[in-house]
Amino acid sequence: MPITPVTPDIFQIQIPLPFALRIVNCYLLRGDDGWTVIDTGLNTSKARAAWQEAFTKLGIRPRKIAQIVLTHIHPDHYGLAGWLAEWCVADGGESPPIRLSAREAWLAVHFWGREVWQQPAYLAFWQQCAVPADLAQAIMETTEQTRQRTYPHPAAHHIIEPGTPIRLGARLMQPLLMPGHSDGQLVFYDAADRLLLCGDHVLQTITPNISLWPDGEANPLGRYLDSLDELARLDVRLALPGHGPVMADGELHGRITEITHHHQERLAQTEAALPQPSTVYEVSQRLFNHANLSVHEMRFAATETLAHLDYLVRHGRARWHEEAVWWFEGN
Repeated sequence: MPITPVTPDIFQIQIPLPFALRIVNCYLLRGDDGWTVIDTGLNTSKARAAWQEAFTKLGIRPRKIAQIVLTHIHPDHYGLAGWLAEWCVADGGESPPIRLSAREAWLAVHFWGREVWQQPAYLAFWQQCAVPADLAQAIMETTEQTRQRTYPHPAAHHIIEPGTPIRLGARLMQPLLMPGHSDGQLVFYDAADRLLLCGDHVLQTITPNISLWPDGEANPLGRYLDSLDELARLDVRLALPGHGPVMADGELHGRITEITHHHQERLAQTEAALPQPSTVYEVSQRLFNHANLSVHEMRFAATETLAHLDYLVRHGRARWHEEAVWWFEGN
């Protein structure tokens, strides 16, 4: 399990994941009062062992965790927050505050706090997307399995206000709201050192998934593209992402340009995939090779397709007929 010092006070900890993404990058920031953990991984035995190995190799006692900060509450970032807090207490420390944005705190309770079967809007959503019943059932089951890997849940959440500086380790950093990949995702910017903890907002080797979900905020792709423009105005020499390699010396800005172009191309492809009125599932089949996708990946294929269709509708390039099953057609 790689442990990489990215600066004298920041260590990248690669935590294993049980799906194709394989690794989530978490970070430890050294401070005078202890260590700040940035993101946590999914609650699996391999992930817990990776954290234990990292603390042993770095000579850190769990009770020295001063706080746990979450960029967003997708399960690969949120899932071990409660366990890490309990581990700290079991080692004789106080339960560290778990900090995140207000929107992500709401999502954590609203979604991960209830069984998937208790969320009727979720099954109705797949029916509206015309996802076949057997696939919808499989999606519900795999989502519930993932939800179980977010336990134990944090006892309480401490809210980070975007724009109000926060001390992470020895650094005073600016939390910035960057929606799109998740409604309330935060990135953290150290202007003095031109360093950015960017979560999943910009990734070097893959494009972050941008999806429209039931109970999610409107216009996720539009909000994501706007936030990329905002991020591009920052002076960043080193960006530390949630997955993939660190971005240095202008790589972040180049990658922002590439991701923006990718979405413009995908929008054109989505528009071209509407030769006649079509469902979300039909359009996703035209854009993605479903034969090569896992159930987990087909879930994202459908919701990312919907986000692009929604963007086209908002910009007058398609129409959305909201019936028992949603239909889309080009203009």
